[in-house]
Amino acid sequence: MAGCSNSMIRLVPALLLAATLTACTATSPPAPPQPPAPTTTKPALPNPAEIAANELGFVPVLMYHQIAADPAGEYDQTPQEFRDELERLYREGYRPVTAAQYISGDLDVPAGTHPVVLTFDDSTRSQLSFTDSGAVAPDSAAGILAEFDTRYPDFRPVATFYVNNDPFGGDPRALPWLVANGHEIGAHTADHANLASLDADGVQRELVQNIRAVTMAGITVRTMALPLGVYPRDKTLASAGSWDGTSYRFDAVMLVGSNPAPSPYGSVDPGAVPRIRSGRGAVPFDSAYWLDWLAANPDQRYTADGDPARISFTRQNATELDARWLDRANPY
Repeated sequence: MAGCSNSMIRLVPALLLAATLTACTATSPPAPPQPPAPTTTKPALPNPAEIAANELGFVPVLMYHQIAADPAGEYDQTPQEFRDELERLYREGYRPVTAAQYISGDLDVPAGTHPVVLTFDDSTRSQLSFTDSGAVAPDSAAGILAEFDTRYPDFRPVATFYVNNDPFGGDPRALPWLVANGHEIGAHTADHANLASLDADGVQRELVQNIRAVTMAGITVRTMALPLGVYPRDKTLASAGSWDGTSYRFDAVMLVGSNPAPSPYGSVDPGAVPRIRSGRGAVPFDSAYWLDWLAANPDQRYTADGDPARISFTRQNATELDARWLDRANPY
């Protein structure tokens, strides 16, 4: 290598190495083809007019109490009656949302279906209890909802449970189980008080003590149901107040009513949301009556367009839309 500089001497081994690597690379087998990237395209939503979407229609808010083999009151049902009602709701295209989702307009249900709110008052063991093995009792309301979910996963049977202090027999597993399974916990006063019989301080004490008992489990309370359907003498205290340094403000106050609730995008009064009772057999203006009425008057029923970012309705109903929702209006 006479006449070569030191830099050239160092370059020769490097060139030989590069040539060797090139040769090795050239004889390597080709890489296997990569599978195509998964598509994330969602199916196109139907034209709202084609499915008669009406997101200004009525929403049934159903009210339940005891679910028992031998119902004691007219607001109670047998487990089989409750199962049959769920079957009817599913068959007729209803899909559950919680009371908090309803009042906030968070109604993300499939196109062509109808939201329904399932509510339970009084937090009894017939609504939620556990077997000796720790499983949810199959004939409790929560057990029936869980079993229904395994058969109809597209139904997503969430509910709102309005609880008193020491709910569900004081079982510490109950509230966490409900939250873990997508249910809402609402207020129903500490002692199921007749609020009209209390002074203002007593009303606020009942609600604050109830909220404190629930929030100890890390739960945020957004809605309440009036015990016995009775307002306090100062009706505003059902929605907001304070006691002993703790304030409360509810997004909605639920009545013991007998008719479907207005659309959350329309004329609903958050301080007086009507509920439909479901009870033993046929009772006046019960769930069967109103579900029959909605089936016979489908233009009055809330029918979803499938897009939670817009609110679809016919142009002749445009005046029913509350001004708060104008930015989501989709008249057709």
